[in-house]
Amino acid sequence: MSRSSTAHREISLVRHDEGYFALHYQALGGPCEVLFDHDDPAAVRLAASQAAAETWRIEEKFSRYRKDSVVGRINAAQGSEIRLDDESCALIDYAHACHALSDGRFDITSGGLRRVWRFDGKGKLPSPRAVAACLPLIGWDKLRWRRPSLWLPKGMEIDLGGIGKEYAVDRVAQGLQAAGMAHALINFGGDLRVTGPRRDGRPWMIGIDDPRATGVGIVSAQSIAHGALATSGDARRFIVARGRRYGHILDPRTGWPVPDAPRSVSVRAATCLEAGMMATFGILNGADAEAYLQSQGVVHYVVR
Repeated sequence: MSRSSTAHREISLVRHDEGYFALHYQALGGPCEVLFDHDDPAAVRLAASQAAAETWRIEEKFSRYRKDSVVGRINAAQGSEIRLDDESCALIDYAHACHALSDGRFDITSGGLRRVWRFDGKGKLPSPRAVAACLPLIGWDKLRWRRPSLWLPKGMEIDLGGIGKEYAVDRVAQGLQAAGMAHALINFGGDLRVTGPRRDGRPWMIGIDDPRATGVGIVSAQSIAHGALATSGDARRFIVARGRRYGHILDPRTGWPVPDAPRSVSVRAATCLEAGMMATFGILNGADAEAYLQSQGVVHYVVR
C-alpha cells in the first residue's frame, strides 16, 4: 500500500451545478473522489467526513511504510509468529485465495522485490543477479498461515498494495450505503464503485484512462449504475530501458515484469476487490490476457 502521510489531511467538498456534491482528498498514494447525488448538505458533510476517515484508517492500518501498521509489524517480526485481528485475517485469507486462483502469479510476498525494482520512469534496470537474489524470499508456500497466526521466515515481507485500494473503495461504499447515501460514486485513482444510480435513475458516466496519454485521454466511456470497475496497468509506474517499457506488475515466479502484458486492463464486477483481482489477473496472464478474461466471462476492456 502506498506511502502514508498524516501531515496534510484536508478534504474539499463542493456542490456542482448539476446538483451533486464532490468530495476530494489525498490518500493511498493518490487522489480520492466521492460524488454524492443528495439534497441534504448536512448529511453529505457527515458522510464525506466518515468516508475520508475510513480511507485514512485503512491506509494507516495496512501501509507497508508505517512501522506501527499491521503490515509493518508483520514485516518486522523476523521469524516470529504474529496474531492478527479479524479484519487483517480476512485480507490475508483473500490474498491466499488470489494466490490459488492465479496459479501462484498473485503473491503478496513479492513485495520484497521492491528492494531492487524502482518503477520511477528513470530507466534503470536491476541486474539479473540482484533479482535472483530476492527469489529465495518470495513465495506464499514459504510462509505459514493458520488463522489468526501468521509466520514469515526471517527476511521475508508481505505487501497488501495489490488489494488495499480496492478494499478501501468497498469499505467506503459499504459505509455510505449504511448512512443512506444510495446515489454515490467512489473513485480512488480509477478504481471505483457506485452505491446506486443517480437520483433520477440515470447511470454514472465514467471514462477509462488511456495509458498512452494518461490524464488527458480516454479509451472508453462507460455508464455504471451498479457495481464496480477497476483498472490495472503501467500508466504511472514503469521503467523505460534499452528501448523497452517495463510495467510495475511483477511475476513472483521470475522476479521480472510480466512479458507481453497489456498496457492496461479494466474489469467490471460486483465489488471493487473482485474487479481489481480480475484486472490484475489479466495483466499477469500477459499475452493471454484477453483469452483469460473471456474464459472467466467478465466484462473487460484491454489496451495493448
